[in-house]
Amino acid sequence: MPTNVAFPMPAPPTLEHFAALRVEVGAPQDVGVTPRGRRRLIPITGGSAEGHGWQARVVPGGADFQLMTASGMTDLDARYTLETDAGDWIYVQNNALRCGAPDAMARLARGEPVDPAEIYFRCAPRFETASLALGWINERLFIGSGVRRPDRVEMQFFTVT
Repeated sequence: MPTNVAFPMPAPPTLEHFAALRVEVGAPQDVGVTPRGRRRLIPITGGSAEGHGWQARVVPGGADFQLMTASGMTDLDARYTLETDAGDWIYVQNNALRCGAPDAMARLARGEPVDPAEIYFRCAPRFETASLALGWINERLFIGSGVRRPDRVEMQFFTVT
């Protein structure tokens, strides 16, 4: 069997819009400055999601576990569930990075509105579902961008095709 067979390189990935989410959040629970940075837990209280051909509600009870570093970067790990209009459940684990100029990050941490252009907020959500109609999301990678508002987070998720 030949080992020097040349195959063409795969095409670069493209992005296809998957969903827009609006995740409502409660008051931060500030653990304080630990040896790794400032720890906060942000309760997820509700919200909505809309994809192509489906809608869902963000189920209250999830949380965003945050680590704010000395440099001002925030490492986010949000975990929550969606219930679709068809009654299907989707588990979401969304890892994200959020950073910006120190003054913009300080305003954001205080819950003040900040122009999204001042903040780098990118994420890599993973989805799990038992839904037959949406089962393909178990086998795909996604990326997204977001903006933190005083009472919610708004995100756009894209399938990496």
